[in-house]
Amino acid sequence: MTPRIRIRRTAVVLAATAVLPLALSACGSSDSDSAKSDSSAKASASATDNGMTGAGATMSGQPFGPGCSAVPKSGSGSFDGMAQDPVATAASNNPALSTLVAAVKKAGLVDTLNNAQNITVFAPTNDAFAKIPKATLDKVLNDKAQLTKILTYHVVGQQLTPKQLEKGSFTTLEKSKLTTAGSGESYTVNGSSKVVCGDVKTSNATVYIVDTVLMPTS
Repeated sequence: MTPRIRIRRTAVVLAATAVLPLALSACGSSDSDSAKSDSSAKASASATDNGMTGAGATMSGQPFGPGCSAVPKSGSGSFDGMAQDPVATAASNNPALSTLVAAVKKAGLVDTLNNAQNITVFAPTNDAFAKIPKATLDKVLNDKAQLTKILTYHVVGQQLTPKQLEKGSFTTLEKSKLTTAGSGESYTVNGSSKVVCGDVKTSNATVYIVDTVLMPTS
């Protein structure tokens, strides 16, 4: 072998020795990136499976509406507290419904409402009753038959979901019908009474708090 050929072979070996660690390093980096990518994908899938996605991660079946802010945050009058009691008792613990509760007691309907099962109550706020002239309201409160008629008109013999309120017509315990319309978090009853806090649960009823007292047509 001539000296020139030996020098060339030595150079090739040295070049290969220098390139090999770089190739191994590049290969290792690729494997590491792939592992990281797989790990990231698995974490993302796990987050999705557990409902941890950011967009649209809302709680269904929760009370909604601007009037819900007036409901106590804790205690028997809170949403959690109301869910433990039958509807008349639950309403009595909510300060915004004190006029309704007084009317229910005058009509002798406390036991009727508390013992009913799977009903919906459209509950007028104190402000809703305040819209009625005082003389008229006093007259109604002292006429048990008329008061009973009005109050039972606010009760439907089934539990209604917000979806059912979108375009509905329901027979009340008073025997005549009321209508509902709306979508999302905006609903009306009989075209004018607005739901200010909806889908409130008690142990035997679903409550929609409204801003106007409903009057039966018959």
